[in-house]
Amino acid sequence: MRHHLLRLAAGAALSAVLLASGAQAAPATASAQLTNAVKAYESVSAAEDEESGSDVARWRLPPVGPKADADRKARYEKAKALLAGVDASALSDDEKLTRQILAWSLDDKLTGLSFDEARMPFSSDGGFDVTLLYRASSARLKTEDEARKWIALLAQAPDWYAANIAEARRGIASGFVHTRMTAQSVLERAQRTAATPLAEDPLLAPLRALPASVPADRRAALIAEGEAVLKAKVAPARASFVAFMQDEYLPKSAKSLAAGDLPDGKRYYAFLVKRYTTTDMTPDQVHAIGQAEVARIRARMETVMKEAGFKGDLPAFLTFLRTDPHFYATSRQQLLEKASEIAKRADDQLPAHFGTLPRLTYGVRPVPASIEKGYTTGRYFGGDPKAGRAGGLMINTSDLDQRGLYELPALVLHEGAPGHHIQTSLAQEQAGPEFRKNLYFSAFGEGWGLYSEWLGEEMGIYRDPYELFGRLSYEMWRACRLVADTGMHWKGWSLEQARACFTENSALSSTNIEVELKRYVSWPGQAVSYKIGELKILELRKRAEDQLGPKFDERAFHDLVLLGGSTPLAVLEARTDAWIAARKK
Repeated sequence: MRHHLLRLAAGAALSAVLLASGAQAAPATASAQLTNAVKAYESVSAAEDEESGSDVARWRLPPVGPKADADRKARYEKAKALLAGVDASALSDDEKLTRQILAWSLDDKLTGLSFDEARMPFSSDGGFDVTLLYRASSARLKTEDEARKWIALLAQAPDWYAANIAEARRGIASGFVHTRMTAQSVLERAQRTAATPLAEDPLLAPLRALPASVPADRRAALIAEGEAVLKAKVAPARASFVAFMQDEYLPKSAKSLAAGDLPDGKRYYAFLVKRYTTTDMTPDQVHAIGQAEVARIRARMETVMKEAGFKGDLPAFLTFLRTDPHFYATSRQQLLEKASEIAKRADDQLPAHFGTLPRLTYGVRPVPASIEKGYTTGRYFGGDPKAGRAGGLMINTSDLDQRGLYELPALVLHEGAPGHHIQTSLAQEQAGPEFRKNLYFSAFGEGWGLYSEWLGEEMGIYRDPYELFGRLSYEMWRACRLVADTGMHWKGWSLEQARACFTENSALSSTNIEVELKRYVSWPGQAVSYKIGELKILELRKRAEDQLGPKFDERAFHDLVLLGGSTPLAVLEARTDAWIAARKK
């Protein structure tokens, strides 16, 4: 330490001499300026000390409240000011990409903060109250020290719940609240979570899964400590949330379904459409695209229905698919095994279509029982090779008579490989700034997932007309999202009007339709990202095929799309045009 202080003193003396002699410090290079802007942006997550990969020692829950948001805003504004001084012409191509991505992300973050979105800390699809459950599903504890850090994280539950409930109370006071349907769904989820028996609580699963390297008596003691924290800390926090939702939030919930009817709602929803599509499209433009896609997909569905040999009309075929027991698994295990078999068939085809594949693998897992009711049909949870954690294709195994096997190939391709697992894992493995490895633009990520369903036709995954129809039904699902989301939040549609698109045009079960409608009501704008992103990727692929002819390489095109990580669609388009021009030469 003493030598370090002497070096600092010598450096200060030298600086004083240089300043006295009129010497000027060399101006920072554009690369250095960009690095400073990136560091300022990344300082938000660093300051909040959120979960960071395999570093269990850093696990904690992020700060919540107006003060925390003010700090975030100040850091983002500093990053934006630093970025404004960067000379883009002096950057390398990858640095230019970092600059473009950072600029878009900063504008999105700052605009979101200007709407004070923290006043809605939950939705029917998720929220602060399931954060610990999500952490538990992927936590892989290896030592007693890590187990104690997990128990310490659970002990933060009272403060975490109280801070988020306070945010929701600000929402009540300002009229920025969810509709009654969403409030009821969140209340029911909170009640189910609070009623979870201690022996079945997923929050204890990481402790029960401690390796044999931790002595049996220590494992037992740690589980007992975890149980004590759940009784003393987590259970009262959960109960407080149930009481809040029942006594305060539900009575004050909004009467309208529309985000456009919230305070400053029209401007807010237009921003959400921009956020989730990463375009300047208006809600009306998105709605029109949705209507056109519904008509196009329905025409192909009619053709595939005839290929299946069905003699009736489309409504009768949809009823047949929804009700014939042949199309449904008879056990949870059977559904998981079917998904796993499809996943391995997809893996078998990946090298023929991708030049670069990630090192990380993924597994097929059930959605935790405590949250499966009302949860979406499937989802991908990212992994972490440093922590020894594979990615997870989460399959909802509840309500088996509502989960048609003809839809399963499209679901597996979207959530697993070549969908979110490939896209997310390659982003994690890229070189460059840390923020680019974990950034997620919904139009890019969900667009890629839906494109992966389309790619399944080229990969030979759909083995009969029923599975191909299931793919088209899933594509119709995303087209109807464009219509329903903008219809409800922008055009004042009723729930019945939105429901009609799904029931009349897709083979989705009634349970899935109702879960999805609740999601769109409580998470405005996000649902439009899928189809807009997929259409752009397909457009860029066709452009490349048309302009390059025999020079077009599908594997190289997929590398182009994925190896830069998640990007706004306009940035992806510019990169594709540059790639086409380079390959022409």
